[in-house]
Amino acid sequence: MNIVITGGSGFIGTHLVKRLLEDGHDVRIFDKRPSETFADLVTLGDVRDQAAMTSALRGVDVVYHLAAEHHDDVRPVSRYYEVNVGGAENLAAACDANGVRRVIFTSSSAVYGLSSGVADESAELRPFNDYSRSKLQAERVLGDWMSTGRVKSLFIVRPVVVFGEGNTANVYNLIQQISRGRFVMVGTGENKKSMCYVGNLVLFLAQVADRSGREDVVNYADKPDLSVGDIVEIIRDELGDSEEPLRRIPYWLGLLGGYSYDIMARLTKRRYAISGVRVKKFCANTQVTTSVFEDMGFEAPWTLEEGLRRMIASIPR
Repeated sequence: MNIVITGGSGFIGTHLVKRLLEDGHDVRIFDKRPSETFADLVTLGDVRDQAAMTSALRGVDVVYHLAAEHHDDVRPVSRYYEVNVGGAENLAAACDANGVRRVIFTSSSAVYGLSSGVADESAELRPFNDYSRSKLQAERVLGDWMSTGRVKSLFIVRPVVVFGEGNTANVYNLIQQISRGRFVMVGTGENKKSMCYVGNLVLFLAQVADRSGREDVVNYADKPDLSVGDIVEIIRDELGDSEEPLRRIPYWLGLLGGYSYDIMARLTKRRYAISGVRVKKFCANTQVTTSVFEDMGFEAPWTLEEGLRRMIASIPR
């Protein structure tokens, strides 16, 4: 099949391109950034540019829509809506202009909110920040697009925290803090996190490239869930640091520290690894059920622990 991946130069996109090429598909990337791995497959462009996206989707059978503004501290916050919602609107228009009938959209489990119990696909949607609100709006934009034609197909995947080789986000920052002896456990560490290893996620995404159906919404996580304490101990063990005593502070003090970093970030115009929202997310129970995708018969090759160890081994030290 002829496939375009928006945001294909990013972390998940790079892994997905590799997987789809191995499966024999003709793959192109539409991204505002070049790809370090697949430079010859990239059409440079911004999802906010409808004309550029329309041109990029000519002759395409399937679009994986990964492009998103996703950092916790994007300013101005209007960029979340310009990229995530406006990008979905432009994608819908570009698909219609080119007769593209199949879209696979990576949304986010953040649409369920923080500490919302163990959420299934029918759970109440309670987005808690501009990122999650914009992702939910993008889902609705694409849902409206799908409803306008009988032969259209939309597959929405709501991944949880994704980690793996090449990741430089929250799990990477956690590994670096532990490696450098800077980590402090905020709270008890008993809260559980649904997470997924990128190698498993892209195998699942590749398998649904030609899945038929009108509209499906599927949570993706690798089970069983680990507690934050479990995750920290796996990392410490892989780094050879498990014998050192673990420093701890109560949640309220960690949150106060996060807010202090928020103030510094505004004053200095710099990004820091610690912020108020990151402390909240670190200490929250964020879990989803995965019965829907399990019913599809997918079996993940790697456990969460194996994925964490593979990621750590890939980081230069």
